[in-house]
Amino acid sequence: MTPPPRLDALTGVRGIAAWAVVFFHIRLSLAASLPGAVITILSKGYLAVDLFFVLSGFVIWLTYGDRLAEGGWRTAPPFFRRRIARIYPLHIVVLALTAGLALSLQAAGRPNADQFPWPLLPLNMALMHNWGFTSRLAWNDPSWSISAEWAAYLLLPLAAPAIAWRGWTPVRAGLAIFGLGSGLYGWMAVHGVPTLGIDVPRFGLVRCLFEFVMGALMCRFWRSTDNRRLTMGSASALIVTIMLYSMGLPETLCAPLGCVTLVGLLAATSGARGNVFETRALVWLGEISYSTYLIHFVLWIVFKLLFVHDLRAVPPLLILAYLTTTLAASALLYHLVEQPGRRWVATLGRPRLTGTARSAP
Repeated sequence: MTPPPRLDALTGVRGIAAWAVVFFHIRLSLAASLPGAVITILSKGYLAVDLFFVLSGFVIWLTYGDRLAEGGWRTAPPFFRRRIARIYPLHIVVLALTAGLALSLQAAGRPNADQFPWPLLPLNMALMHNWGFTSRLAWNDPSWSISAEWAAYLLLPLAAPAIAWRGWTPVRAGLAIFGLGSGLYGWMAVHGVPTLGIDVPRFGLVRCLFEFVMGALMCRFWRSTDNRRLTMGSASALIVTIMLYSMGLPETLCAPLGCVTLVGLLAATSGARGNVFETRALVWLGEISYSTYLIHFVLWIVFKLLFVHDLRAVPPLLILAYLTTTLAASALLYHLVEQPGRRWVATLGRPRLTGTARSAP
């Protein structure tokens, strides 16, 4: 089976999305230094997680969709092993660091039971902490989305035959994407939820599952449509979505549709000359984005404990120090934990070779 094409624009936008989440979490400390309009934009940084869900559905289907559709459940165990290799080593290392912080605070007589409730640690370790078993975010808050994505991975073999249906035409796929986006909006409306960032423990999993499948269908759309037509269609749909949102249509409808059309546009234009999302710096940020996403929240807790006395009056130099530390920690975790951990877990269960025998790659 031929390897999937390299779409650097999707990697680049993932780096931007990771840092949007970082700035979302520190926005209150930037309020004294930045214009109110900028803070308003940063306050919507949680929507970057919706982009992550769509991106994940697109890339996962591009990479594994054919194998899951053709091989059925026989190919599910290798798929699960590869996904565990991708997400679990870094998750467990960052969670261990967080537990070390919690123990240090407890030893110093400053326990933070709200952020570090020990009874919820096993759920976090098992990546089940956003499956409806608890009504709160705890420990490393951003990992809720990794828990939701793990559920999407587990359900993907069930959904694969429908996503791989040969009857999908570009029109049908487009209508299905719009239908899923409308369905997510309807679900949120029925429960009285005006924005996607509200009550994540209750609605985050549903949000992920809808958007993950939307991303997978956009991959089907992209593979069956020439890039020129998809570029024009996605750009037009994205502009219309932004206009409708500015006119007052709800975020719960516009944001998922905007994310999926953006992913379609970036996929269609990946490799184009002058694509700003494919600059070396952005692609590098995208490659280490998972580390950025998982470590930044814990680092911010540490910075607040050590250096911050007034959350709304943090000196700009301290903010810069935090951002620089987050970037450095992301690069270190990527090279020292994420990549080696991925290789190690991916080889578990494989027979060891002896003598001079070699297996096919």
